[in-house]
Amino acid sequence: MIAIINYKMGNLRSVEKAFKRIDEPCIVTSDHNEIASADKILLPGVGHFKNGMNELEKLGLVKLIKELTLDKRKPFLGICLGMQLLSKFSEEGDAEGLSLIDAQTKKFPDLGHLKVPHIGWNTIDRKLEHPIFDGIAAEKQFYFVHSYYVESTQRENVLTETEYGTRFTSSVIKDNIIGVQFHPEKSHQQGLKLLKNFASIHV
Repeated sequence: MIAIINYKMGNLRSVEKAFKRIDEPCIVTSDHNEIASADKILLPGVGHFKNGMNELEKLGLVKLIKELTLDKRKPFLGICLGMQLLSKFSEEGDAEGLSLIDAQTKKFPDLGHLKVPHIGWNTIDRKLEHPIFDGIAAEKQFYFVHSYYVESTQRENVLTETEYGTRFTSSVIKDNIIGVQFHPEKSHQQGLKLLKNFASIHV
């Protein structure tokens, strides 16, 4: 069972529907016992970094997430804002994050002719091999919607990079913890394959 954490920050149902399409059992929940008993945990998210951290704090989920990822080492996937929240700090609200990845979340600079937020399809340049991308051709594109990006300070945590006026970390990995800036639930068959791979991961 995959627990999709409900902290009132968007795209919960679209992620749930994606798992149902690939016949993987999941539950959308903020209940501590349900999250703790799940085999894997997913933190989705659309919206403001500081608001997201505030909601996690209100629900008492920060401590639980750290316990389950660091101590219990359960497979964990953060999507979009969910990936950014893995970082230590964000310029969006000048807020501290979960600090599960040694990284900062930064606002896109002025990119000239390129619009911010970065919205649309883009390729990902794989820096490491990982089962999360098994069976997905390197040229496949994924769907992005974001105004902030993660900058990892540790190269060994950079799973993929993407170019949009500047090069940014588009997915991260640290042991059992994975984050993707793009939206797999909106990325057609390659996105569903990524979610299927996550459901099959054993740490």
